Amino acid sequence: MEKIKNKFKYICQNCGYESAKWLGKCPECNNWNSFVEEQVINEKTKRYSFKTSRESQLLSILDVESKKEERYSTGINELNKVLGGGVVVGSLVLIGGEPGIGKSTLVLQMSNEISKKYGLVLYVSGEESVSQIKMRANRLKVLSKDLYLVSETNIKIIEKHIEDIKPKVVIIDSIQTVFNDDIPSAPGSVSQVRENATKLMYLSKGEGISIFLIGHVTKEGSIAGPRVLEHLVDTVLYFEGDKNHNFRILRSYKNRFGPTNEIAVFEMQENGLREVTNPSEIFLSERSVDSSGSVVVPAMEGTRPFLVEIQALVSPAYFGMPQRRCNGVDYNRFPLLVAVLEKRVGFNLANLDIFVNVAGGITVEEPAADLGVIVAIISNIKDFPTDPKAVCFGEVGLSGEVRAVSHVDERIKEATRLGFNKCIIPESNKKNLSLKDNSSIIGIKNVREVLKMIF
Repeated sequence: MEKIKNKFKYICQNCGYESAKWLGKCPECNNWNSFVEEQVINEKTKRYSFKTSRESQLLSILDVESKKEERYSTGINELNKVLGGGVVVGSLVLIGGEPGIGKSTLVLQMSNEISKKYGLVLYVSGEESVSQIKMRANRLKVLSKDLYLVSETNIKIIEKHIEDIKPKVVIIDSIQTVFNDDIPSAPGSVSQVRENATKLMYLSKGEGISIFLIGHVTKEGSIAGPRVLEHLVDTVLYFEGDKNHNFRILRSYKNRFGPTNEIAVFEMQENGLREVTNPSEIFLSERSVDSSGSVVVPAMEGTRPFLVEIQALVSPAYFGMPQRRCNGVDYNRFPLLVAVLEKRVGFNLANLDIFVNVAGGITVEEPAADLGVIVAIISNIKDFPTDPKAVCFGEVGLSGEVRAVSHVDERIKEATRLGFNKCIIPESNKKNLSLKDNSSIIGIKNVREVLKMIF
């Protein structure tokens, strides 16, 4: 009898690209040495099913009844906002972020609140023992009797635990550690992550269980594993922040049940993550109003405005090649803005080092911060402080014009609420304002005009 020969293929562990032979460089994502040999799985043996109350049927969109999603409150108002109002029953949520950023801390605090109010929550850890989780729980004062812990990586055993206790919410920490022994590849591989996430997705939809997946990230900052993982889930959240600062930003990149690009701001403390309900005051609390090179910009994250301080430092270049460094703003736009200052405003910056920073360790990449970057640089060049009660925002074009941006009313209201009485905005935005009191608002058409308005 002839022995059946196993078939193998090579899969990129970064993007999931498949090849019949090993390749040194992935043609899809351009990563080197990312291909791993994996055995081909017979597609006919795969079976996915979930319980449904009735067979599928065709309906006109006019005949479909609109139903409001049932949600669980997480007990953390900032997290509720990012999720669109709470955790939707039967949803699949993916949370990514760098190691030590606070992912496990956040979901443990959330699990404590949900289990107190709604019932059983199962926390499945593939990286820590239950005693390690208990040590963190004691520090965070997580003491709910309806929060169950288990250290397990086998997807079949995890499914059995879920069937046994029927929890309201399940936490998988992390999806890269879960494995299925029917798949001949290591945990964390593309095949394992894809198949186990699919199983959990059908379990979530079929049983009405909300499942949170914690995901590792690559050195580029994207979630490790196949891109299909982000397509499978209902919501994708990323934890951002500088480890040298206490502030953390939870950002929504995808949400089928609410707005995207919403953010929540947290402060990491000894006893866990604390909500920052007014980030504008926090980010501006240490601002020095009598020093040059500083300006306040109202930034938008999703539908939420907050004020940030943009700082600039300009100094002589002593090593021939002037440096252009920025932190917290879009690096691709930064040299363009420096070129606009040279060509359109008349500054000679060829022999000067220019450094720009957003205070507080946060990132503002929207074009509305362009005007703030230019004003901060000019302020430091002239060594003259800006008006401490003025804010500015606007997109700057290559010909020096100041272009309109979105959410102008919200930005101005946030600045006014914190005591700023002068707003420098694009002239085209001023014409369309819905605010009744426009006395403190100044519209400008190009960057030359801002020199007269803000100093």
